[in-house]
Amino acid sequence: MPDLADLDYFADADLAQNPYDYWEYLRGQGPVAREPHYGVVAVTGYQEVHAAFKNVDCFSAVNAIGGPFPPLPFTPEGDDISELIEAHRHLFPIFEHMVVMDPPHHEKARSLLGRLLTPRRLQENEEYIWALADRQFDEFIGNGQCEFLSEYAKPYATLAIADLLGVPDEDRPKLRRNLGAGSAPDHQVGALDSTPVGSNPLKYLDDLFSEYIADRRSNPRDDVLTGLATATYPDGSTPPLLEVVRPATFLFGAGQETVVKLLSSALQVLGDRPDLQQRLRADRSLIPAFIEESLRFESPTKVDFRLARKSTTLGGVPIKAGTVLMLCLGAANRDPRKFDNPGEFDLDRKNVREHIAFGRGIHTCAGAPLARVEGRVTLNRLLDRMTEFHISEQKHGPHEQRAYAYEPTFLLRGLSELHIEFTPAPEG
Repeated sequence: MPDLADLDYFADADLAQNPYDYWEYLRGQGPVAREPHYGVVAVTGYQEVHAAFKNVDCFSAVNAIGGPFPPLPFTPEGDDISELIEAHRHLFPIFEHMVVMDPPHHEKARSLLGRLLTPRRLQENEEYIWALADRQFDEFIGNGQCEFLSEYAKPYATLAIADLLGVPDEDRPKLRRNLGAGSAPDHQVGALDSTPVGSNPLKYLDDLFSEYIADRRSNPRDDVLTGLATATYPDGSTPPLLEVVRPATFLFGAGQETVVKLLSSALQVLGDRPDLQQRLRADRSLIPAFIEESLRFESPTKVDFRLARKSTTLGGVPIKAGTVLMLCLGAANRDPRKFDNPGEFDLDRKNVREHIAFGRGIHTCAGAPLARVEGRVTLNRLLDRMTEFHISEQKHGPHEQRAYAYEPTFLLRGLSELHIEFTPAPEG
């Protein structure tokens, strides 16, 4: 095995499959330590990641997605580069979206989502999600096996958030297909179902929702999209069309990714741990805690990034303005200073809800409530619809030698596929 100190976190394919040993190596250098290849400061400590999320005065989210890629479009000078960041913000990846915004623009964009994610709307969406779960199970339950991501998690996550955002019923099959979530078995493919998403699903969603919102502004209806189209900023002003569209489309894209990864990691644990499966069957009240431990144990977002806008310190380590910080959520959620036996999946963990899988501070994931509902509903209905399920040995090997493949990305943590076999419960 190569020396961990020589590995390139951003390019090493093996680290994409299992980052935990590398994170432990970094943690051994201190909770705030410099990564050797790109000058990035890696933050693996729970307290330190939490502090960085909260300190929006010193740490900008402008590079939250790209980290050190591409390189900064300017040369940092001095101990406060705030003006340089603002002058070059348009040169950073997805600069138009809420996830990379700083105050005060972030608050304005987030306020529009607040108009949508009301308790009433979330309750209506949850009612839809319960029925949706059964429709997804109906597509394959008679087969006794499935590839869980493509046959359940992806279409389920796509259609759940399509409902939340008010996508018209007649457009949902097309949206599902175009976002790579397959088609229902009885769906007839037509010309409109071949719209290419290309390599930028956010652009596809921006265009789609721009059409919806423009139409609702011209022709208001009694629907969710009209509510979004007529939303105003806190000062009463009307946002430009794209400033309404982009918070919704980023929620769509990010929410879909997070839910798929949460559901697959939860099913992976239950499929490998029949003892936990039996506990949940016997006591469904344990499901929310199980979901939280799943989020802590395999955080869907491995790392988030910040750019130091002002020279400061973090965890006692000097941080110069212009430094790229890599906030390692997956490492922080396994910090032994915070969580006892962090490498063990513990359904009875008392402080599990203190994990930071969804971030902290102003950029806490807006879709976190939806992800938790989708997880709770899925596990309840799966336990109802299957008398038992287990990981396919033909696809993933015997229990002692499981072979799982994860997406080859330094940013997200999720299985590429998960094959399960099950015994359908008797109908009724």
